[in-house]
Amino acid sequence: MGVQYVLLPVDGGVSFEKSVAAFAAHQDRMDLLEWLQVPFLVLLVPATYAVVWAARRAAPRLTTAGALVALTGLLAGFGILGGTPRLENVTVSEGLDVATMARVATAIEEHPTTLLGGLLFILGITIGLLLLGIALWRSRVAPAWMGIALAAGGFTHPFMPGHVAAGIGLIVAAVGFAGASVALLRTRNDDFDLPPVVPARPS
Repeated sequence: MGVQYVLLPVDGGVSFEKSVAAFAAHQDRMDLLEWLQVPFLVLLVPATYAVVWAARRAAPRLTTAGALVALTGLLAGFGILGGTPRLENVTVSEGLDVATMARVATAIEEHPTTLLGGLLFILGITIGLLLLGIALWRSRVAPAWMGIALAAGGFTHPFMPGHVAAGIGLIVAAVGFAGASVALLRTRNDDFDLPPVVPARPS
């Protein structure tokens, strides 16, 4: 998804009409970029579970809090929000009336369920991944900078100016996810499902 953001021909937040014009001018690129969303949508939740499983023993409470916020937001967002194909690209490829489709897009964006889904998704990406990144950093199962990358990339993504910077934020977060995946791959079978590490109480 970060790569898609970088390659988009227009910034987010512009009008539907301007997006359609930009997509029409780069239709071949947009047809390709639609497919880049598929691995993101399919793999983001499993990648989040990977972080949770990698960090849970050393930071169980922080990991649980991060998992609750992140997974609730991601699953709500995926279930409620429109992902792919984009209405702008459908408008171009099917030769639909731009003004009519703009009203459809506005009606969907302003619907209460869409607003709720968007809010939960943003909280999942920002707060949820921030907490999970800190948990990954504290767990030391991956290099500390990978946990920092996950925390910083997720938290800053929605606030980055322009589509290129927003895409870079997601790519940085992907590095953190990779760190958790590598940690799991290196885990021995005997150590895979051990209970959380509980500090010993002073006698």
